Amino acid sequence: MGTGIVSILLNTLPYNGPWLYWISVVVFGLNILLFATGCIISLLRYTLYPEIFFAMIKHPVQSMFIGTFPMGFATIINMFCFVCVPAWGEWSRNLAWGMWIFDAVFSVITALSLPFLLMAHGSETQLSSMTAVWLLPIVSCIVAASSGAIVADVLPNPQHALWTVIVSYILWGIGLPLALMVMVIYLQRLTLHKLPPKAVIVSVFLPLGPLGQGGYSIMKLGGAAQTIFPQTQTLESGSGAVFHTIGFMAGLILWSFGLVWLFFAIASIARCRSFPFNIGWWGFTFPLGVFATCTCQLGKELASEVFRVLDTLALCSGVVGGGGRRYIARSRVGPIVLCALFGRLEGTRGGPRGSGWIKKGLRFFSSIWRRTTRYEVLQTKSFRDSYSIHMAKGVFGSKEWGPRDARTSSCSLYEVLFVE
Repeated sequence: MGTGIVSILLNTLPYNGPWLYWISVVVFGLNILLFATGCIISLLRYTLYPEIFFAMIKHPVQSMFIGTFPMGFATIINMFCFVCVPAWGEWSRNLAWGMWIFDAVFSVITALSLPFLLMAHGSETQLSSMTAVWLLPIVSCIVAASSGAIVADVLPNPQHALWTVIVSYILWGIGLPLALMVMVIYLQRLTLHKLPPKAVIVSVFLPLGPLGQGGYSIMKLGGAAQTIFPQTQTLESGSGAVFHTIGFMAGLILWSFGLVWLFFAIASIARCRSFPFNIGWWGFTFPLGVFATCTCQLGKELASEVFRVLDTLALCSGVVGGGGRRYIARSRVGPIVLCALFGRLEGTRGGPRGSGWIKKGLRFFSSIWRRTTRYEVLQTKSFRDSYSIHMAKGVFGSKEWGPRDARTSSCSLYEVLFVE
């Protein structure tokens, strides 16, 4: 998600140049590589250990990250339309449409099923444990809506483009109101139980995601409707311009509401002064990135230099600055690993399931990891049947997993990916 939004911003920056275009292409290629690698690792993990999948899907936090799959894939679709479609010709337009259809279907399934599983889960969820991560599966519909507007602009068939725009409006209507309801719950949680711990304080930036992406989506859909509605004789002759005007008004309102949450987020970070670097710092990049895309679209609609400058500043200070701080922090604290352990599942102690060459290969890479890099893992939260490990650094120690909070243990790469 973060790598994808950086490539999109570099490609659509108001003050652009050929060198920025080629940098965006390189980042786009890196994004595809990272996405494919993550998919292969996840597929191996849940194929070799199906018990982990069922434990993950019932987890009130870990399950929410399934929403990152369609959002990450949507950034690839957007850049495919920006870069590959102009270069590869007509056949790539239908390919982009097919990828978007898959992403839209997956987004709807994610946005509807995961909140219901959270409601139907047997154990009671405390308001104090609620985080902005609940927004992740819901925002996937809003991201798919914005991708639909981009795909509709490159489709050769006006009727197909019309269907894409209509479905994208439906996706936007599913995602944004539901995200606003979750944000109300999150505001209540912050008001009653105060700010999150320093280890997850970055999550206060996540509400910028649905607001920034929602504003960008409705403006892009309005522009697509203004072009496509007259071509297909949809509604009245001037209905496209009405959709475009309403889209701009809604986008400006959502962008303005995003300024409120941006203030809350910056004030929360300033109040903490210092907070530990962990893998959750990804929460800086994508929310600020989509808020920057909304700012950029406002600048295009108004032909305003002010919004163009704001968009450039948002890119430099939010995305590039956040990434620079991340690498500086990493050089100070060493490697970071995030692993989630889901209780003691039967059949996981003997190593991964599968053919012999898979087992031998995993054990081989695990042995190399043990020789080259060692980690000490800090458990930050414990549950009755499962617990999560959020930070890892330092020196490899005992392999015994402590059942209580504030206990330290260790894991190798093999155990990070597959054990429990």
